[in-house]
Amino acid sequence: MLAAFSITPLGAGDSVGTAVAEAVRLVRASGLPNETTSMFTTVEGEWDEVMSLLKACTDRVGEVALRVSVVIKLDIRPGHPDALHAKVRSIEGHLGATG
Repeated sequence: MLAAFSITPLGAGDSVGTAVAEAVRLVRASGLPNETTSMFTTVEGEWDEVMSLLKACTDRVGEVALRVSVVIKLDIRPGHPDALHAKVRSIEGHLGATG
């Protein structure tokens, strides 16, 4: 399963980078395959481990914010390992085929 998520602290001031970095630190320490972009962090794993990680990240951000906003998009496709990279390779292959 892939989970793309964004966790935003609300009411913690103008700069949210420190709180977001703490969540990303948890993701990277989890050992699950992951990538962070300017808008989302994507993690790959089994349902329970991904949901547990999302809760831990939300709780961590909640330590410094009065309110926390979470956006999550899930791609659940059993039997397709390394989807984090395979999906990108597929698109790159299509781009190469069409020029």
